[in-house]
Amino acid sequence: MSRSLIRIFVFVAVAASMYWTADGQTAAKVPTIDQSLEMYSVGSPKISPDGKRVVYEQTRTNWDANAFETDLWIADVATGERHQLTTTGHSCNPAEWSPDGKWIAFVSDRPGSLPKSPAEKRQLWIMPADGGEAQQLTKMEKGVGGFEWAPDSQRIAFSAEAPEPKPMKDRKESFGDYHVIHADYEMTHLWSIDLPKTDEAARVSAVGEPKEITKEDSFSVEEFSFSPDGTQIAFSAARDPDLISSFSKDIYVVAVKDGVVKKIVDMPGPDSDPHWSPDGKQIAYVTSNGEKYFFYANQKIAVVDAQGGTPRVISDAFDEDPDLLKWAPEGIYFSGLQKMSSSLYLLDPASKGIKKMAMPGSEIAGSFTFSKDFKQLAYRGAGTNQYAEIYATAALPEGSPRRLTHAGGQEAQYTLAKREVVRWKSGDGTEIEGVLYKPADFSPTKKYPLLVVIHGGPTGIDMPVVSADRYYPIERFVAKGALVLRPNYRGSAGYGAKFRALNVRNLGVGDYADVISGVDYLIAQGYVDKDRVGSMGWSEGGYISAFITTSSDRFKAVSVGAGISDWMTYYANTDITPFTAQYLRATPWDDPEIYKKTSPISYISKAKTPTLIQQGSADKRVPVPNSFELRQALEDHGVPVKMVLYDGFGHPINKPKQQRAVMEENENWFGHYIWGDPLAPALTPRPNDKKDDKDPAAK
Repeated sequence: MSRSLIRIFVFVAVAASMYWTADGQTAAKVPTIDQSLEMYSVGSPKISPDGKRVVYEQTRTNWDANAFETDLWIADVATGERHQLTTTGHSCNPAEWSPDGKWIAFVSDRPGSLPKSPAEKRQLWIMPADGGEAQQLTKMEKGVGGFEWAPDSQRIAFSAEAPEPKPMKDRKESFGDYHVIHADYEMTHLWSIDLPKTDEAARVSAVGEPKEITKEDSFSVEEFSFSPDGTQIAFSAARDPDLISSFSKDIYVVAVKDGVVKKIVDMPGPDSDPHWSPDGKQIAYVTSNGEKYFFYANQKIAVVDAQGGTPRVISDAFDEDPDLLKWAPEGIYFSGLQKMSSSLYLLDPASKGIKKMAMPGSEIAGSFTFSKDFKQLAYRGAGTNQYAEIYATAALPEGSPRRLTHAGGQEAQYTLAKREVVRWKSGDGTEIEGVLYKPADFSPTKKYPLLVVIHGGPTGIDMPVVSADRYYPIERFVAKGALVLRPNYRGSAGYGAKFRALNVRNLGVGDYADVISGVDYLIAQGYVDKDRVGSMGWSEGGYISAFITTSSDRFKAVSVGAGISDWMTYYANTDITPFTAQYLRATPWDDPEIYKKTSPISYISKAKTPTLIQQGSADKRVPVPNSFELRQALEDHGVPVKMVLYDGFGHPINKPKQQRAVMEENENWFGHYIWGDPLAPALTPRPNDKKDDKDPAAK
């Protein structure tokens, strides 16, 4: 809600939580932008081996450090009692239980306790599961990536880059810092650290130096898992760490004792995320199955003999990307999307049959984790118009879930929008779904402004759950009297392989048709003011919004967040070059016409819509030349445009103060062009109020 500079200061800095109707009556209480940014979320549950406790992550906003941080909490499944495990003011995640249930390991950038620990590098820590001080295990020069406990709880394997080699240090000494493109790679490898068999009080203090398990310069390790007997590790690795090399990921097995490596899957396209069968004889993994255009094709689950051989795809019956979880005695568990729901599935490797597991009250569930006997389950779940919470079940598959957290209580004091699923036909007859946000006092006899908020991806998806606003102050827009449509345009996840491929060689064009047909559908319902429509989005959502800017005069305002304006510019600058070549089925040198057809900049002569452009200055995914190109073209054509560059940020804007700026810029822009509020020339600073980082749920 934009006003004069003074009123912006008063409303945002003090308590901008009330909106008024024309007669001065209070219409709704909504969170301020700061209050939205301070709302915490819960996630990544990990259930103990005996199923009695769950460790989970809870976010925290640290305004002083300008950071979103993560703490570990623990809940008792039987009683629901919970308390905070880590309180350092630094992020601690992820967490994993030792198989014997005695220890919890995690990674953190907290200050190190070991001598010569690199500052601000994420290291491996361990703490007693029953309480006690956490102690540092590693002091890797470049920090630690993923990790996993050995089955005997006596060692932990982790991934990390090796210390900088002497030749590189010598080069820097002589020539200073520089790097060669597609060279100078720093490979990630597997390491292990043993925990000596001593009494628990002295156990950690006796830890030795990590041992490097893999050393080859021909691959860079990604996901990995121990064999059931702990003697081997299966892992996926690409030829180098470049994102564009993901097509080269294959599956390997390494002997922990001597480091002997054997490649057991060697196919075109990425193969990843290996998991052992309970008897250690087979390995399940996720594969593109040789698909050339794997960016939008279905990934599949395949099984291969642990010694190598011909892989066997077993998940063809699931028309979406399966997220492989665990191989249990009863089958392989995976999670996946089906339209706007997500759930747990059990796959029979022999028959290839798939069973969907019931999640009562959590139609949108994920982050599943299992007890050692696979009888207990914890997960993150939500239903329509609900905030995501952590749940645990007493038994699979028919156990009743118990809610362990109450994060949704943060929203209780506010009047929130009501979310509902809507469907319409696009121009070519394709059915499109979306989430429509309505004011709590919605009346079909009124005319409302309509704001379209478009997700990224394109294989993202929007669902009708409640979450704290980031980037766009949606709840504030709705409370001010707008409807908000979040379309799952063609290419979105959850609707199967054919739907995801509908924007192949049709990017922007088909996506725009899906959005504009949704706008037309809502106008036809009689409750949308067709003269007050706006659009916004980040990444692919920013690209579609840029397409709207240059292709339509029906929108009054647009906000382009880190969006593509010219696919040729994008192709030559991005860190994910194959994405464009796969979706457009050509390089710009081979088929410049398809690049022209799908680029918003090609239609710039039609542009009339006032456009806000926002992006991080160090964005490698959608490089900033795209934003400069769009800004200059709009300026040359006399279209109102404002560009905001967030210094030092990559593709996401992931710090609270800059997210505050992103949200206020959008509120200012749409407040002016949709509601006629004064357009503030700049954001107004506010006092550095002391923020309360404590969790109300802990009281």
